[in-house]
Amino acid sequence: GRRGLVLLLFSLLGFAQGLVWNSWGPIQNSARLAFGFSGWDIALLVFWGPIGFAPCFFFMWLMDKKGLRVTVLLTSSLMVLGAGLRCVPVSDLEIRKKLIHGGQLLNGLAGPTVMNAAPFLSTTWFSPDERATATAIASLLNYLGAAGAFLVGPLVVPSPNGTSHLPLVSQSNTEHIKDRIEAVLYAEFGMVSLIFSAALAYFPSRPPFPPSVAAASQRLSYRRSFCRLLSNFRFLMIALAYAIPLGVFSGWSGVLDLILTPVHVSQVDAGWIGFWSIVGGCVVGIAMARFADFIRGMLKFILLLLLSGATLASTWFTLTCLTSVTHLPLTTATLYTSCILLGIFLNSSVPIFFELFVETVYPVPEGITCGVVTFLSNVFMGVLLFFLTFYHTEFSWFNWCLPGSCLLSLLLILCFRESYDRLYLDVVVSV
Repeated sequence: GRRGLVLLLFSLLGFAQGLVWNSWGPIQNSARLAFGFSGWDIALLVFWGPIGFAPCFFFMWLMDKKGLRVTVLLTSSLMVLGAGLRCVPVSDLEIRKKLIHGGQLLNGLAGPTVMNAAPFLSTTWFSPDERATATAIASLLNYLGAAGAFLVGPLVVPSPNGTSHLPLVSQSNTEHIKDRIEAVLYAEFGMVSLIFSAALAYFPSRPPFPPSVAAASQRLSYRRSFCRLLSNFRFLMIALAYAIPLGVFSGWSGVLDLILTPVHVSQVDAGWIGFWSIVGGCVVGIAMARFADFIRGMLKFILLLLLSGATLASTWFTLTCLTSVTHLPLTTATLYTSCILLGIFLNSSVPIFFELFVETVYPVPEGITCGVVTFLSNVFMGVLLFFLTFYHTEFSWFNWCLPGSCLLSLLLILCFRESYDRLYLDVVVSV
């Protein structure tokens, strides 16, 4: 039963990191009023996530050399410190803004571990017929945390006048909004501290006995792993197929309220759209991973289905927002449907991609493999948000990046030749 507890603690850590990262996007109108944030500040608060991936290779080395326990404890301590900085009660708004930005950066530094370590954890603790499911749970709970921010923020924090139809808005003022935001920050700090305490009390690096041949086998060294990855054309092909659409979608989701405000969608509606799109992706992703555990060797086929759906859904959303050109009906129902479908197709592809990466380049360690691809994904998200800090008055260019990236990823997967080296070792060699 230890593996269930280890998976639970790691998944909760990923959930908390995603929740803290996405705290500000869903309540950007309220944050502007309460703390004097500008559009540039809101984009930068989201931007700290990809910036936090700058020391990604250090965390990959730490995981490879010191194991999962040391890496998780360091990651969770950074999250505690970051969440605490955001709660420091300073009356000077400029100092408070700097502390909030610093807290978001420290939380971003936890991103490499919570997004990269899922395949490493599943290989270390779970048998071959459970690995994809464990990878899906451990990786997708981070996205579910971001979805929780879409739900918690708009429901707890009232919107300023003129941006919502809630009765609460007419009675709210700046101090009331600020108090509600601070209540959210304190609650998040308490949750992160509790998870850190639990991990400190019990989070072993590995089980007493390896659950599979692959878990017990020797892996390549840190230097040889990078040489193998950078010289493997098939790996680079699927790495781009993952990094481009997921990076674009992550940046787009982080500022969804900012994008939907010009088409007269309220902060609460934008929050619900973001929430259900990520929740749907988590549910379908875990179901797809369970299917992949039962019927092995189908990872490429599953990805082709998911990316085809993502291309169609993103095209529908983009054309719907161009009402003056396409004359398509712009309603809450169409926005909900297209965004939710896009989130389902893209988010559910994450664990399938992770498993395909590991199978393609085995015996490269899982943490290094997934670290490289998530680093690339955050590079693309960072570039996109960098341009958003300068071009944040009109978003049609941002919306067109979605179908373009999904279509490019679909073409790369079509040309990819799959192989299952780790699965071959577990099934054939063990027999």
